[in-house]
Amino acid sequence: MDLEITVAQTKDLLASAQPPVLLDVREQWEYDTAHIEGATLIPMNEVPARAFKELDEDSPILVLCHHGARSLSVAVWLRNQGFEQAQSVAGGIDAWSRTIDPAVPRY
Repeated sequence: MDLEITVAQTKDLLASAQPPVLLDVREQWEYDTAHIEGATLIPMNEVPARAFKELDEDSPILVLCHHGARSLSVAVWLRNQGFEQAQSVAGGIDAWSRTIDPAVPRY
């Protein structure tokens, strides 16, 4: 399984019968500014303390941030912790806004 996934692939998976968890690792103010409906917000610095309490190790997890750097870091960390289906959404919410849903504000 690739470490990164495109926003187009993300859109398709989120629309599927069994959608993955969409984990938004940005800060609260960023989430409040622009987010994808249904995303779970756990800011990057809180992931180590909350991952094993709030995420299922056996479920697909798509990690999202602003441009893809934080999400890639978190996806790597999650995989190292046994969350083998964690993937980073390449380009982040910015790519989502540009190519999938222009109604989601850019910042």
